[in-house]
Amino acid sequence: MSEMDWLFFSGVLDLPWWGYVITALVLTHITIVAVTVFLHRHQAHHALDLHPAVSHFFRLWLWLTTGMVTREWAAIHRKHHAKVETPEDPHSPQVLGINRVLWGGVILYVKEARNRATISRYGQGTPDDWLERHVYSRYLKLGLTLMGLADVILFGIVPGALIFLTQIVWIPFWAAGVINGIGHYWGYRNSSTPDASTNIVPWGILIGGEELHNNHHAFTTSARLSSKWYEFDIGWMYIRILETLGLAKVRRIAPVPRFAAPRLIPNLQTLQAVITHRYDVQANYAKTQKRIDAEGRDANVQQTMHSMGHELMTLWERSAASKEQLVRRLQDWCRRAEASGIRPLVEFSQRLRCYA
Repeated sequence: MSEMDWLFFSGVLDLPWWGYVITALVLTHITIVAVTVFLHRHQAHHALDLHPAVSHFFRLWLWLTTGMVTREWAAIHRKHHAKVETPEDPHSPQVLGINRVLWGGVILYVKEARNRATISRYGQGTPDDWLERHVYSRYLKLGLTLMGLADVILFGIVPGALIFLTQIVWIPFWAAGVINGIGHYWGYRNSSTPDASTNIVPWGILIGGEELHNNHHAFTTSARLSSKWYEFDIGWMYIRILETLGLAKVRRIAPVPRFAAPRLIPNLQTLQAVITHRYDVQANYAKTQKRIDAEGRDANVQQTMHSMGHELMTLWERSAASKEQLVRRLQDWCRRAEASGIRPLVEFSQRLRCYA
């Protein structure tokens, strides 16, 4: 066997070239699943519970393939939600620029991970056992070294090195760069969240479902990131498989709007339903606004729509008003909307009273 042959086929597993490609994709996909299911949905947002064996497998795998510390990842992500699109956001392309986040996302992550105030404030509730303190968070490079050696032994020097390189680059680029960058810069939006989050594509496969980033920002504690019939979240598929096997338990998913016969007078239940489904309410109000724009209504009608829309949104914004006061505001809003004589607004108000 020539020296070149030895370089490419000296591993325990002698695979064709496409076998190495498939292996690299499978190994990186496991890492993606560990990030989206364990780090993101389970640890950062507590959207589901995982069996200890599954949870520990993901912790071990992430130590071997990324060297990331669970507490640091969860803390940085929680801070992102708390300070989104502000100068304190660790990785907002709206503040830092798309190129800096897309190509330097991992640098921003490492920088924020060194901020002990961030880790202390936002990292509560993450694993803090003996392994976490004395192995995973203490010997970050050891895990990567072991994975690199395993790749070389199994697949040979050159194929193993290329597979290992793919593994350690995949998450920094696709998760830290693409999701944090493009996911707040370009794409489509199902919900009018107060940030710039977008759904990059409707099929969340390559990055485990994280492509549906606007859906996530609309309902941060939902274990399922898809919301439309044409959207697919592969991470949710894995969660459902784990749940079927008794290895996971879903705690929360995004609420689906339900409708009943319209209430004659909106009450507390109506208010709660409107607040729960506020993004659906916003989307439908935007459609009503577009309908009026298309009809070429006069300036007075346009002003009424603008002011009524602003009033409606104050129902779910932070307010010192009591529930009783908010219910009265909703009742008054519906009364004025239906007395406006603006047919699309009247129909919207009637639909608003149907939320259940």
